[in-house]
Amino acid sequence: MTLGVLAGLGMAFAMFAGFWTDWLWYRSVRYSSVFTTTLWTKIGLFFVFGLLMAGVVGFNIWLAHRLRPPLSAMSLEQQSLDRYRMGIAPYKKWLLLGITALVGLVAGASAASQWRTWLMWVNGVPFGKRDPQFNLDVSFYAFDLPWYRFLLGFGFAATILSLIAAALTHYLYGGLRVTSPGTRATAAATGHLSVLLGVFVALKAVAYWLDRYGLAVKSSDFKAAGNWTGLRYVDAHAYLPAKTILFCIAVICALLFFATLWRRTWQLPVIGFGLMVFSAVLIGGLYPAIVQKFQVQPNEQAKEAPYVAKNIKATREAYGIDNTKVSEYAGKSQTADKTKLRDEVEKTVSIRILDPNVVSPTFQQLQQIRNFYGFPANLDVDRYTTKDGRSQDTVVGLRELNLDGIPKKNWINNHFRYTHGYGVVAAKGAEANDNGQPSFIESDLPSTGELGKYEQRIYYGEKTTTYSIVGGPQKEVDYSDDSGEKTTRYQGNSGVSLSNPVNRAAYAVAFGEPQILYSGAIGEGSRILYNRTPKERVEAVAPWLTIDGDAYPAVVDGRIQWIVDAYTTTNGYPYSSRTTLGDTTADSLTFNNNQRAVVAQQNQVNYIRNSVKATVDAYSGEVKLYEWDTEDPVLKTWMKAFPGTVEPRENISPALMEHLRYPQDLFKVQRELLTRYHVQDAQTFLSGSEVWQVPDDPTTKSGNAVPPYYLTMKMPDQESQAFSLTTTFTPTGRDNLSAFMAVDAEAGTPGYGQIRILKLPASTTVGGPKQVQSQFNSNSQQNIAEFVRLIRGGDSEIEYGNLLTVPLDGGLLYVEPVYVRGGQLKYPLMRKVLVTYDGVTAFENTLDEALDKVFGTSGSAPPPSEDTGTGETPPPPASGNPTVQQALKDAQKAFDAGQEALKKGDWQAYGQAQKDLQDALKRAAEAQAQAEKSGGGDKNADKSTDKSTDKNADESAGENAGGGDANTPATQQSSGAGPGAVDG
Repeated sequence: MTLGVLAGLGMAFAMFAGFWTDWLWYRSVRYSSVFTTTLWTKIGLFFVFGLLMAGVVGFNIWLAHRLRPPLSAMSLEQQSLDRYRMGIAPYKKWLLLGITALVGLVAGASAASQWRTWLMWVNGVPFGKRDPQFNLDVSFYAFDLPWYRFLLGFGFAATILSLIAAALTHYLYGGLRVTSPGTRATAAATGHLSVLLGVFVALKAVAYWLDRYGLAVKSSDFKAAGNWTGLRYVDAHAYLPAKTILFCIAVICALLFFATLWRRTWQLPVIGFGLMVFSAVLIGGLYPAIVQKFQVQPNEQAKEAPYVAKNIKATREAYGIDNTKVSEYAGKSQTADKTKLRDEVEKTVSIRILDPNVVSPTFQQLQQIRNFYGFPANLDVDRYTTKDGRSQDTVVGLRELNLDGIPKKNWINNHFRYTHGYGVVAAKGAEANDNGQPSFIESDLPSTGELGKYEQRIYYGEKTTTYSIVGGPQKEVDYSDDSGEKTTRYQGNSGVSLSNPVNRAAYAVAFGEPQILYSGAIGEGSRILYNRTPKERVEAVAPWLTIDGDAYPAVVDGRIQWIVDAYTTTNGYPYSSRTTLGDTTADSLTFNNNQRAVVAQQNQVNYIRNSVKATVDAYSGEVKLYEWDTEDPVLKTWMKAFPGTVEPRENISPALMEHLRYPQDLFKVQRELLTRYHVQDAQTFLSGSEVWQVPDDPTTKSGNAVPPYYLTMKMPDQESQAFSLTTTFTPTGRDNLSAFMAVDAEAGTPGYGQIRILKLPASTTVGGPKQVQSQFNSNSQQNIAEFVRLIRGGDSEIEYGNLLTVPLDGGLLYVEPVYVRGGQLKYPLMRKVLVTYDGVTAFENTLDEALDKVFGTSGSAPPPSEDTGTGETPPPPASGNPTVQQALKDAQKAFDAGQEALKKGDWQAYGQAQKDLQDALKRAAEAQAQAEKSGGGDKNADKSTDKSTDKNADESAGENAGGGDANTPATQQSSGAGPGAVDG
């Protein structure tokens, strides 16, 4: 007995610990109202519906027992049950209480899980839009209908359980007979059971009536629209009248069952019930099938067109794509002289050549500083203002805590000493340094640079998934510099205090760690931090929101703030097609990198709004929710349910507004819908002739969709550049480009959220991402294939960055950075940039060089070759000028150094040698030009100059631009012989 009591107390305290720690956490983040509102709603639903179910079932058991026939009238069949009656007789009351309590607990738990449905029903606000079939406000389908269906389901469950319980009781006490001759049921049992059956049929009548409205949000697989929602021709002309007829039949049938209280016969109710079942099969099943087969299928487009038009309109409204601007786009440049477009590139786009999804290992290698720090596998793109006042795309990552890199792992180190990350690392998106490394604007430890002063300690982040205990006797490792290890104590008020022994005991049980209860490292001022990822914290304080998969950091007013986009959704928007968030938001990044958070919800929705912008302070963990979509009725409903939790939009500071952006997951959902719903004509929609698809990512082999890319650019109808989110479309089953899509992602501007689609003509074939990537890989004129072969032939690897697409003068400019990882360096460095426009491709060391070459504005372009009659191209002229000779010697020296570095895989030395080579050649060219201008140059100097040296230098420049064979001797290349020879 003692052990049993102790076990019971232990279980009770474990339950209390979970409840108590939850309450303490919500109170610590100042969202206790969310906890109490949710808790009291669940408790209220549990008791109301639990007691109601217990009362209904218990009453029917009691009534059946009271209506039992006298024992003298018992048959032989019932006499055999006497021992069961005698066995339960002493415990009848307890048995009744036990059965009712059990069904009450189950029903109460089921009802408590419907707390969202209840809150939405009781707080629902109108949408201001009506469905085209029944002319009811959308709020009826989004907020009311789900609650009515729950009530109907509860009524069916209560009726069926009461019917079963009453029938068993009647049978046990003689009211019903199975094998005995004579009357099978007493009059009392007949009346009781017939009333219950009448209630069941009456509920079925209500179900038929609600099913009429349910047709507006019914899912069906329609090949032209995917997961179709709403009425089609067969629904409007067969199912809808069938439901109305069945409702009337069910009402009549229910009245016949109730009439048995007076008639005491089952004959008419049974006939009525049979008629209802027969009608359900004939009217509700067979008749619609006939209509579909003989009326719809022979002329489907004409029959379905009016309903498809309703579906198109509703879907575009529900997903916020109804204002999408679709424009025709030529797909080919309209300017004959391409040199005029070189300046237009700078005005049209700020090309981001630093790929945030590739360079994380480079950040890790160059800026990790200590092993217990780490960067996320996918960095983020944000905008920061430069010193001259311009906004630039910036790749940002936080140096977060990485417990796997702790020198010695134990409980104290894991949870007390190593508690936080330190500092922001940021690099310019549009450039890399001479070594192919990111050009940092914020770096080192502590971080310094252009972001100013801010609180650099990171206690809350995407990689911070375990609890820490801070602020007590045990000091924390802050960071290390040349003078040694620095320590600190947490000064914030985040987390839950552990000074109370009850709290310590509760957390020891909740976390399964008994040392929390008695450890001397915990004392006055100790606080426990947990639920530390931004996604976890926002989901906890706003459980009614769906969270975007990619939180991103920003330095705002001297603090590091995690910015989290959150959505309100519903599955009850009439006529709008449904989508599954988890599937729609998946792409090559979510497939290749499991560390990136994704929208994992597999629930289907047919309405979505980015209604809330949330922030999580990286130091204090403070969570703030800001109203973003001020017109969203779903958000207004939740704000009524949880008053005071969402701050008005006006509270967003200008500094924070600069970093808000259009969310990726919403964009992915919208682009998936726009593959079909860019078409607004019902006939064209039904034909499927203009269905697009999101292309697979050509830079990976995952076979998953290409991710959208943030890019500062200008669409043809825009006057200036805007921070945008972009993607491409291809026709279904083909690889050529069919459309380009961009949304203005810069929050706080008038054009924010405007979706633009440039639709290419079907009569022309413009290369899509996969085709462009294939052309890059196989281009022999630019020695791209040779470069790739040489790199992969050694111990190095090629990594392609984001393939960016930019509309320019009617054509499409493609830009892709090329990274090399290998040799002694195990992180990617940007070595080349691929650019193609209007059929011209360049493969150069820098973006400017590639653009100059594509648009024919390169000042270093070689002159046309002269045929000597031997099939060889003569070497470029040299000079007897000593300055030229010394420059060429320096070029040869740099070339040799570059070859040696290439063999060793030392890309830093290779980059320096490449820079020295370019400087030497530039000096030689300038000296030669100056000599010729002054008349002092010897035009025949090539006779007295070492042609081999000159040609070596020239071809070394070609190799650095085009990727020469690292294993081919310089003398062999200088003669132009051998398979490794490369054109300069």
